[in-house]
Amino acid sequence: MTSFLILLSVLGTAFLSAVFGMAGGLILMGVLAALLPVSTAMVTHGAVQSVSNGWRAILLRRFILWRALGIYAIGAAIAAAGLASVSVILPRAWLFIVLGLVPALVWLPKERLHLDARRPAHAVACGFLVTGLNVVAGVSGPLLDVFFQNAEADRRAIVATKAATQVAAHGVKIAYYVGPALAAGVGPPVWLLAAAAPLAILGTTLGSRVLHRLSDADFRNWTKRIVTAIGAIYIMRGLILLAG
Repeated sequence: MTSFLILLSVLGTAFLSAVFGMAGGLILMGVLAALLPVSTAMVTHGAVQSVSNGWRAILLRRFILWRALGIYAIGAAIAAAGLASVSVILPRAWLFIVLGLVPALVWLPKERLHLDARRPAHAVACGFLVTGLNVVAGVSGPLLDVFFQNAEADRRAIVATKAATQVAAHGVKIAYYVGPALAAGVGPPVWLLAAAAPLAILGTTLGSRVLHRLSDADFRNWTKRIVTAIGAIYIMRGLILLAG
């Protein structure tokens, strides 16, 4: 039953991610954190999201902001090097609370924050901070969005470039957690990851068709509403676990 729920979640959240860029990954992380040990959830989420984001980046490859992506990779590499010397695995309750707080970043005032992932210094900071948050919380989409909300690009360029950056971020996360997961004997079954991959691709393909029909305004407004609602649910879940 657990495997069925995970595979169903992979399909549905890949669809959402293809449309809104971040909501699907946030939901999937919550589902996996509820069903699996934290290190296993991180590895599974990273593997599935790498496929989903990778396929989305391939589908929208002509829209990718390649210069911004290359500079982002510099910051991501710095974060990966720093994380190699520390070990941080949050308890389940605090993982949900941190997951719930991450979406609040989408409400940071655009007029006061002039971050733009197309600027070199901002792109390096984006790579460093997004990769770090992705390892600790499992997701970093809302923070990534802060760096893209002022970018002069349409929704397809934003989704495509964010997808490409997330492949790198999830790769670092897998490398960080796979050792503890295997050491504890709770590594994700290979068959489950193999079954999840085509579902992630299918959901991403279907969602990409919907993305092309959305206006830029609808894309941004619905993304904020969805991730905020998810965040509130996660915070309540974490507080309940702490109280119990």
